[in-house]
Amino acid sequence: MAILEDLVVKSNISAPNSYGSVVLGGTFDRLHDGHRLFLKASAELARDRIVVGVCDGPMLRNKQVHAALILQVISQVFWILHGIKSIKPELVVQVEPIMDAYGPSIVDENLDAIVVSKETIPGGLSVNKKRAERGLPLLKVEVVDLVPEESTGDKLSSTTLRKLEAEKAGEQQLA
Repeated sequence: MAILEDLVVKSNISAPNSYGSVVLGGTFDRLHDGHRLFLKASAELARDRIVVGVCDGPMLRNKQVHAALILQVISQVFWILHGIKSIKPELVVQVEPIMDAYGPSIVDENLDAIVVSKETIPGGLSVNKKRAERGLPLLKVEVVDLVPEESTGDKLSSTTLRKLEAEKAGEQQLA
């Protein structure tokens, strides 16, 4: 069996249509350019199916900065479906709420790859560890670069957008 770390694609992601089915996961609230890049790269990698786990329930409780401002899964699903279908209309898109760090990635035996960001590589490796424990084939781990936020150069994130939204709301209440 391959060493888990050997499955990580460390340079550019693989060619389009490299995998029958790919999986990815995230909160996907306040859809931003980083999410769009992540979804686009994932859609391009898949030939047939893409499985998107969207954080819900217990996965939202520990979110930094104003977890109450996170949009509900139903609105996220529309944007995810619309985004992927506009990139690759022929893909089967499966969007599932996830209540833990693994979701469908550790039970779906028909997956070929997991798409992660540079900061979530450990999560991809953890998925493969769980798959190995369950006797499932390991996934190729494809890494997508993070998108910098324009004003600070830090990574673009929903946490930053939620913080800015909360600050604006606070300023409007004081005015």
